[in-house]
Amino acid sequence: MMDYFPSQDFDDWAETYDWSVAIDQFPFYGYSRVLEAAVSSAKAKPGMRVLDLGIGTGNLAIHFAALGCELWCTDFSSAMLEKARVKLPQAHFFLHDLRGEWPAELAGRFDRIVSAYLFHHFELNEKIRIVRELVSEHLVSGGWLVIGDIAFQNMTALEKVKAAPGDEWEDEFYWLADETLSALENAGLQAEYKQVSNCAGVFKIG
Repeated sequence: MMDYFPSQDFDDWAETYDWSVAIDQFPFYGYSRVLEAAVSSAKAKPGMRVLDLGIGTGNLAIHFAALGCELWCTDFSSAMLEKARVKLPQAHFFLHDLRGEWPAELAGRFDRIVSAYLFHHFELNEKIRIVRELVSEHLVSGGWLVIGDIAFQNMTALEKVKAAPGDEWEDEFYWLADETLSALENAGLQAEYKQVSNCAGVFKIG
């Protein structure tokens, strides 16, 4: 099966990633606001055990470090992890592909699981499968999974951004909040969604 998102692509991107997300254009309109909204939704407290999936260069995780959380971080790009280690020398890092077997080093449960700009690489059914597994097997009772990502309220909102002149559109598996919330409910999960920019928002799932 073809891998549409090979780790080598992200290794190559690591050096310029922080520059890329700082440019206020699709798909990173409102990037910093999305991270801030994810942190606000998580309501993390000092000492909480927080798992950041797809940490990239560490831009979301540094907010939780500032709150005094114990950080456990994964990415499938070794180059991204190297960048994150510089920002977060106190955190625990693991090279891991979320599509693969769960690493033994991440045994136990977390108070919060967070992620930013990762899940849009997965089709909806795969999103739901991974989310359900994370909540049932890796979160403490009463814990939350918080995901900030490229997302739209519905297909109409997506098409509006897609049609905007000058946008560097690429077709990926972007979240549609209406269908996602329905799918999560059908999977027995409680969830809420907040639109932050015209092309990104935050899901809170428990």
